[in-house]
Amino acid sequence: MNLPKLRQGVIVVVFALFCGGAVGQVEIKGTVYDRSALYAMPGVSVLATSGVGTMTDSAGHYHIRLGREDSLYFSYLNKFTAKFAVKDIPSVYPFDMSLQVDIDTLPSVFVRPRDYRQDSLANREEYRKVFDYSPNYLSNMKMPKGSRGGGMGMGFNLDMIFDAKKNRQMEAFKSRLEWEEREDYIDHRFTRALVKRVTGLEPPALDSFMRIYRPSYEMIKSFETEYQYYKYIFDWGKTYSEIWKEEHPN
Repeated sequence: MNLPKLRQGVIVVVFALFCGGAVGQVEIKGTVYDRSALYAMPGVSVLATSGVGTMTDSAGHYHIRLGREDSLYFSYLNKFTAKFAVKDIPSVYPFDMSLQVDIDTLPSVFVRPRDYRQDSLANREEYRKVFDYSPNYLSNMKMPKGSRGGGMGMGFNLDMIFDAKKNRQMEAFKSRLEWEEREDYIDHRFTRALVKRVTGLEPPALDSFMRIYRPSYEMIKSFETEYQYYKYIFDWGKTYSEIWKEEHPN
């Protein structure tokens, strides 16, 4: 296909910019430890001067993609490390970091939650007939010999049509189970331990925050990274802390 020269030039420029951006990206990964370099630290913010960010997982691991002109730094409990130029970080080795924090001073929030995924699968298995339920208003029926279409045809399932009450009950039960599954997922992600660690709130302010700012299932799913989700909790926690202090001066 012959394209006009102007369009060809635009495509070449866009392709070059795309490739240049991809080539300029560097993947950095590593583990964050405490002062002793013996204990990995989950929940540490891994940030860049460009605004990109992520957090360490439950094993203290992180990975992030940054431009070569960017800089990387770490933050925990409002304490920041120095900034490290990406171009000076060797990409062939893990970039581990040891923070000036003692493990015995960390908040005791590393409680192993129940396995939501296994609970969800068990729930689906127990109510398989309900989750797989779909009203079948059509049924196979035999056709008279010699009729067009052979000996089989489609007809209406009269039992399903007249048993409308049962259909409504099954659909309502299915909706209820799906709602409970979404609520369990929110409980699994939006825990008191996590909110307390991120916001620093204490009861009763913490209890009030958990009720008012409980995210929906769709909201949690909309966050592309864990960093965005934790930032949502941190930002609203900071706002609510000021509101709480004004309403409870004593």
